Amino acid sequence: MVGVDAFPVEVEIDIGAGMPPHRLVGLAEGAVKEALDRVKSALKNSGFDFPTRKMTINLAPADTRKEGSAFDLPLALGILAAQNVLKDRARLRAYLVLGELALDGRIKGIRGALPTALLARSASFAGVMLPRENASEASVVGEGTAVLGVESLREAFEFFEGLRPLQSAPVDLGAAFGAANIYDVDFSEVKGQEQAKRALEVAAAGGHNVLMIGPPGSGKTMLAKRLPSILPAMTFEEAIETTKVHSVMGLLDGRALVTTRPFRSPHHTISDAGLVGGGSIPRPGEVSLAHHGVLFLDELPEFRKNVLEVLRQPLEDARITISRVMGTLTFPASVMLVAAMNPCPCGFYTDPQHECSCSPIAIQRYRSRISGPLLDRIDIHIEVPAVKYKDLTDRVAREPSIAIRERVNRAREAQLVRFKGMPFFCNAQMRASDLRLHCQIESGGERLLELAINRLGLSARAYTRILKVSRTIADLDGAASIAAHHVSEAIQYRSLDRTAP
Repeated sequence: MVGVDAFPVEVEIDIGAGMPPHRLVGLAEGAVKEALDRVKSALKNSGFDFPTRKMTINLAPADTRKEGSAFDLPLALGILAAQNVLKDRARLRAYLVLGELALDGRIKGIRGALPTALLARSASFAGVMLPRENASEASVVGEGTAVLGVESLREAFEFFEGLRPLQSAPVDLGAAFGAANIYDVDFSEVKGQEQAKRALEVAAAGGHNVLMIGPPGSGKTMLAKRLPSILPAMTFEEAIETTKVHSVMGLLDGRALVTTRPFRSPHHTISDAGLVGGGSIPRPGEVSLAHHGVLFLDELPEFRKNVLEVLRQPLEDARITISRVMGTLTFPASVMLVAAMNPCPCGFYTDPQHECSCSPIAIQRYRSRISGPLLDRIDIHIEVPAVKYKDLTDRVAREPSIAIRERVNRAREAQLVRFKGMPFFCNAQMRASDLRLHCQIESGGERLLELAINRLGLSARAYTRILKVSRTIADLDGAASIAAHHVSEAIQYRSLDRTAP
């Protein structure tokens, strides 16, 4: 694996004169170095002999570092071919093979099955052989590439010798997508907070980032967890991209495809590498695991400043580029950022029922933990006040997520038509040139926006955010142009630009 993509490794085995030790070359690391011990036991316990003569194994290309346990099965089959026990070498070369061996010859699951199956399809292999527990995941690549799931080394050997036929693993994409919009939580469970729910509806309709500010217990986390339930259903292409990331990290838990938009909520003690990815061999971080879903950062000011600052580039570009000595990798990171914070260190600055004990300097210091450039990349700032008692005890049926999602879907469909043929699909991703083309404001809205810019001293980026949010509100109304009341509502969603301690 390189990032979230697979590249082919050719296992070359030469058995010659001389006594062991055997040599494994080709920049093998970690679990790959230990593979021969597992392969030796697996061969013997499957009824095969392990070579008693000197053996040299090369993993090509030799200048690329290899890691993981997926090389066990191709090593075992290669050793059998080198001993002429497995005679149909042409058939063996026609397949991509991967799998971890148990000592008794069973084949255990591995990471990265889907990227490997995609490689098999793009490189015109006859198919891919991998552990049976990964077969459903790999089979989503579709017809034309055989996906063979095996349970043991003996079963794999018999297939390549023509002694056992294997059927390509089936996949029911209809069933996978049929359960896509079934959530355990629903917006009908939220008491009060109508303005916050409206703001999240606008965010979902345009793919906008959101920051919620409110006292403890006002429902910020509850609202954030329900946001995926009103987002549009994932397309097949989005599901494939998201599944690749989860496959590389081994987080699929038996699912063939990730069809529900992910929701990731890392703790505020996370490191920058844990959030955006990294390490000596770079792996995806929480931002990439939330690809095409929601990244929720609770208690935003409690995150270390250097961790928050690394979010700026992926929020702008929808991808993360990590450079190391070994090379440069790019991970996908098209996420909706939803963040929550208290208005002050004690949490009660805006709460009329509790007295705030923080000084203006303490409040300013607390809010300054979030830099201006990061705030500018968050389209919607919304205040979430404490819930009143009458709202908590109100038994009136609230609007369910499915009703909100229908309005969101209509707005997104309008955006798909608007951005047809472009490399993006929602208002939040518009570029400067697109704003001039698609954000036509009526005269009353122009005057209102000019007044707001002059009064609040907004940055150029904040101005473009207001335009994008206004366009989304107009889409929810089914309007072709942006009216004054659309601009007015969008300005209300910049609360941190309008207030100061």
